[in-house]
Amino acid sequence: MKILVVGAGGVGEAVAAIARRRDFFDHMVLADIDAGRAESVAARMGDPRIKSAAVDASDADSIAALATAEGCDLILNACDPRFNPPIFEAAFNSNATYLDMAMTLSERHATNPFTECGVKLGDAQFEVSGDWEDKGQLALVGIGVEPGFSDVAARYAADELFSEIDEAGVRDGADLVVEGYDFAPTFSIWTTIEECLNPPLIWEKDRGWFVTEPFSEPEIFEFPEGIGPVECVNVEHEEVALIPRWIDCKRATFKYGLGDEFISVLKTLHKLGLDSTEPISVRGQMVAPRDVVAAALPNPATLGDKMKGRTCAGTLVTGKGKDGAPKATYIYHLVDNETCMELDECQAVVWQTAINPVIAMELISSGVWTGSGVLGPEAFPPIPFLDLLAEYGAPHGISERDPAKPQVPLS
Repeated sequence: MKILVVGAGGVGEAVAAIARRRDFFDHMVLADIDAGRAESVAARMGDPRIKSAAVDASDADSIAALATAEGCDLILNACDPRFNPPIFEAAFNSNATYLDMAMTLSERHATNPFTECGVKLGDAQFEVSGDWEDKGQLALVGIGVEPGFSDVAARYAADELFSEIDEAGVRDGADLVVEGYDFAPTFSIWTTIEECLNPPLIWEKDRGWFVTEPFSEPEIFEFPEGIGPVECVNVEHEEVALIPRWIDCKRATFKYGLGDEFISVLKTLHKLGLDSTEPISVRGQMVAPRDVVAAALPNPATLGDKMKGRTCAGTLVTGKGKDGAPKATYIYHLVDNETCMELDECQAVVWQTAINPVIAMELISSGVWTGSGVLGPEAFPPIPFLDLLAEYGAPHGISERDPAKPQVPLS
């Protein structure tokens, strides 16, 4: 397999660091608009299979030309989701398999933005699924940790653990701290603002997809392995758009453990208009306020040596077990920052995101995962993925919960 990774930021670097220990690929190109960064990351890998290149992620023709010149049969999008359309188009035009970790962006409903869906996450990609099917070409979308592992967990629960599913509820929490900063997000602030301030998506079998107010339905969720109770709130996320397409459930949700301070900062950014992506004139220069916020904050990829703690992603599934009895199970993936730094010099959040597309690429390379069209991770058999996750040294966990009280809603 020959791979083009578009984006040599934190996740792209972690992809290369994890993949270098595997033999499923013989050529990987790390491409970035910052040629120096891509070159530096490739050099750090110390692997002759990994090289660098310069490319503009907003230019579909340039991406396709690079993929063709390098003979790449797979393109991994490791950029912010605003760049999905050109990278997605480039993969299609160069006859390459496409992978991303976040889907095309949503648009609010014009008149009822907090009750009705406008354009959902991934709609633009699913609309052309037939074109990919006609070519026998695969676009595997949403294959990070969330979405990604969380979707695999939901499929595993449906296949192996449950006879009926009431809710597939993705829950994300951590006890990470960043020393020396009052406010330092551990993932792209651009993406964080997008998903946290947009109306959260919910799916119910009798209602379909709908949205609600940001940060709604707070609950206390007990995360495993000592992280403990964390307040989680509704946030827009791809799993809600993906899981119901393949898994028979009555409800799908996503809740994120943000914390009061983080939520307060995001609300303030929104009040000041600093979450906007529309450029404004600043001393004669046109600048998007959100890009200013991103530039003012530390690069998440550089925070690893200042971070301590663990991050946990998983899916709480409730319903009836194979024996017909009530059941609640949290299937999760937890990583420790110190471990990731010792292994690959990558911080926990980007490392946990990156391991999932690497595993997916290995499964595609070996022919274990096959398909055509635009598909999410829940469309594929989960056990080979979970087996490889363990082989990579980062196994999943299972936490059984009280079916009568799997989480605690806040009044």
